Amino acid sequence: MRVQRILACFWLGLNLGLISTFASANPIRIKDLVEFDGVRGNDLVGYGLVVGLNGTGDGLRNAPFTEEIMSNILERLGINVSGEQFRPKNVAAVFVTAELPPFARAGGQIDVTVSAIGDAKSLLGGTLIMTPLNAADGQIYAVAQGTIIAGGVAAVGDAGGVVQGVPTAGTIPSGARIERETDFELATLETLRLALREPDFTTASRIERAINSAVGGGAAIMLDSGTVRLNISRMRAASPAHALGQIENLLVEPERKARVVVDQRSGTIVMGQDVRISRVAVSQGNLTLRIQETPLAVQPNPFARGETVVVPRTNAEIEEEPGIGLAEVPSGTSLSEVVAGLNALGVAPRDMIDILKSIKAAGALHAEFVVR
Repeated sequence: MRVQRILACFWLGLNLGLISTFASANPIRIKDLVEFDGVRGNDLVGYGLVVGLNGTGDGLRNAPFTEEIMSNILERLGINVSGEQFRPKNVAAVFVTAELPPFARAGGQIDVTVSAIGDAKSLLGGTLIMTPLNAADGQIYAVAQGTIIAGGVAAVGDAGGVVQGVPTAGTIPSGARIERETDFELATLETLRLALREPDFTTASRIERAINSAVGGGAAIMLDSGTVRLNISRMRAASPAHALGQIENLLVEPERKARVVVDQRSGTIVMGQDVRISRVAVSQGNLTLRIQETPLAVQPNPFARGETVVVPRTNAEIEEEPGIGLAEVPSGTSLSEVVAGLNALGVAPRDMIDILKSIKAAGALHAEFVVR
């Protein structure tokens, strides 16, 4: 009787419109679906020194590299510190990272991120000394310098302290000036490749069709699920830059894979509209085991010989909480309908994740299942 009641409630929840509906995919601009071959940024990294800290810098005994870089900087400024013993607490060694955007020109400015690598407590209020930034080829492409905006705050007293955020990392907006440009000539290209961020044959075919309908002449051809080649010579464009400007705002409806993503820590479940479930029966319940130790001390009578003995006492019990009875899901039911029915029954998110895992393991969930 209980199983029938739960089954009726399950399908009643579906029939009452508790189904979470999914809107059909909206057309997306091509520029939001693809990466243009060669139009990319480059990562930069440098090693520098932050000064002006309020006693929160590196302990030089634990970070000898800080003393070394400080000595090198002072010597380049004409100050000889060889053999000197100095232990300042207002300096810290840091890594400086940035991204050189495509088509960046000499003299432009980019943001940088500064992160401590020693035992500094905070970079709040510090100033980064001139730091060259290198790319993967070893060449210097930018130079960074400026005041750091730390991402947190720390307060320390004699008997304790409190830290909020990450005070050992921060940013310098427009803190690096570009000194070298990348060797990429877009204007000389005769063909361009569009790389799909999520490869899919259907989406690539739709991009090809949209471009050819807009510019004509068979300018685009799909090479594989992740690449569409663009022939510049077949387009009415003065340059490759003009050609990209003509096609990047064309609208295409992307095709997505059926996918379910669950986050066990937060109990979040995200699913696509094309997820389907085959005929399957579901039953779920919770089993709770409790073991409690209540030892009892037994003492001898007054003026009697003997020793105090501790007698162990254990109370063990098993409690089975109400769960979902044997509910049958018909073939072709969407996952949104199943989740809506489980919500109607008040199933907890983590229990729902376990149910979805079991349905996937049974081969009845036809989608990619991603657990984070």
